[in-house]
Amino acid sequence: MAVASKNTPIPNKVKIRTALLSVSDKTGIVELARALSGMGVRLLSTGGTHKAITAAGLSVTDVSQITGFPEIMDGRVKTLHPTVHGGLLAIRDDAEHMAAMAEHGIEAIDLAVINLYPFEEVRAAGGDYPTTVENIDIGGPAMIRASAKNHAYVTTLTDPSDYDALLQALATDDCHTTYALRQNFAAKAFARTAAYDAIISNWFAEVLSIETPAYRAIGGALKEKMRYGENPHQNAGFYVTGDQRPGVATATLLQGKQLSFNNINDTDAAFELVSEFLPENGPACAIIKHANPCGVATGESLVAAYQRALACDPVSAFGGVLAFNQMLDAETAEEIVKLFTEVIIAPDASDEARAIIGRKANLRLLITGALPDPRAAGITARTVSGGLLVQSRDNVVVEDLELTVVTKRAPTAAELEDMKFAFKIAKHVKSNAVIYAKDGQTAGIGAGQMSRVDSARIAAMKAEDAAKAMGLAQPLTRGSAVASEAFYPFADGLLASISAGATAVIQPGGSMRDAEVIAAADEHGVAMVFTGVRHFRH
Repeated sequence: MAVASKNTPIPNKVKIRTALLSVSDKTGIVELARALSGMGVRLLSTGGTHKAITAAGLSVTDVSQITGFPEIMDGRVKTLHPTVHGGLLAIRDDAEHMAAMAEHGIEAIDLAVINLYPFEEVRAAGGDYPTTVENIDIGGPAMIRASAKNHAYVTTLTDPSDYDALLQALATDDCHTTYALRQNFAAKAFARTAAYDAIISNWFAEVLSIETPAYRAIGGALKEKMRYGENPHQNAGFYVTGDQRPGVATATLLQGKQLSFNNINDTDAAFELVSEFLPENGPACAIIKHANPCGVATGESLVAAYQRALACDPVSAFGGVLAFNQMLDAETAEEIVKLFTEVIIAPDASDEARAIIGRKANLRLLITGALPDPRAAGITARTVSGGLLVQSRDNVVVEDLELTVVTKRAPTAAELEDMKFAFKIAKHVKSNAVIYAKDGQTAGIGAGQMSRVDSARIAAMKAEDAAKAMGLAQPLTRGSAVASEAFYPFADGLLASISAGATAVIQPGGSMRDAEVIAAADEHGVAMVFTGVRHFRH
């Protein structure tokens, strides 16, 4: 048998006689209170919760009546009292604890139903500093942690979605809860307070510009349990942090089957890439496969952008993810359904487009309402063995960079536009990355190679394959601009791109052999600019 502190045996079943209800989110609280009251449970409550329950005609005792102390300081102090915490923390089978309760007139509290001030919502809504601070809950987390610690005797609920499960358990077992149920609720309670504190701590780091806080916590709420992770033998869940950045986590799924782990990863990559292209500057489309783009393009219309993106690598686009920077229209939707596609994400979709996509029952259609701001600050994180790598989001956009012409020949206006276009794509391609682009369309993409030369060759090879598939006389790399997300360590990578037909190059610069690379460009009459910014993506 499990034991509490002082080796006291833990009871399996505990009868609920007294419940403390103190919630910010009052969803279902009146119904819960009515059901508990009907089972003979005494109700204690505070503030707005007390008013809501009383207004429903139910009998409920205000916490101030058992503490003998009124709410003070605008409600900041109301449950922070020994009568409350003693009732939550007392070990019922410990003689000393019971004697202390009797001496001080403390009543046992068997059920704590607590949820927290809406800090996440206030932060997401852009609340000012004083308002956001005022929405940091103190008494709520204290009561949750106290009751969850004492789960041997106390049942803790933090989520309205669990009310039905509790009531079902009480109804089937004469108002008792089992130890297993109390354990599971306690685990969820500690996870809730941990996630809550993580959001608060990260907000402080953000507003105070603390780049590397001494402690970094990242938490989230389960959005959905996934069928599996990257592979069928891995389990997975999709958690949301409360960050309101438009994207896959905040999108509405209009239709289609559940998104997979890989779908979510690819959709995020696609939408972040297409957000580089402001909708007011024209339509854009990105096609993603395995978190890398296989085609990106702008166009006179959305369908033209899609068709041009598809032309870059029509083979790889099969089963891909499509992202658009404007509302999906009917004409584009008609083209999309001709090819097997996993996911479409866009700011919105017309009624006609929704109906057309609706013909494909499994095709997921997500709408976000807006595009994420590529310049916005934020953090990204990934796990490593025994640790967490956290960094600021790569929010550099090429339009904000000072481009330095380093060759004898300066790029033409058209080449410069293609350079910028290609460098935007390079930011979202796994390193080493080499991207050919021409007239607002990717011509070839080389991603994730150990050698930059290989990336250049693969991109050129894909351009040749695409040209054959599209019936073109020559690949689009002829007369293209090429972007490298990091510097060329040797001239060989540049020469491979020149061989493919590139006439203009954009790269960060900064290699020990920059002079050698520049000389090679000058020898072939190629224009080159340095950005001074690298876009490694691992």
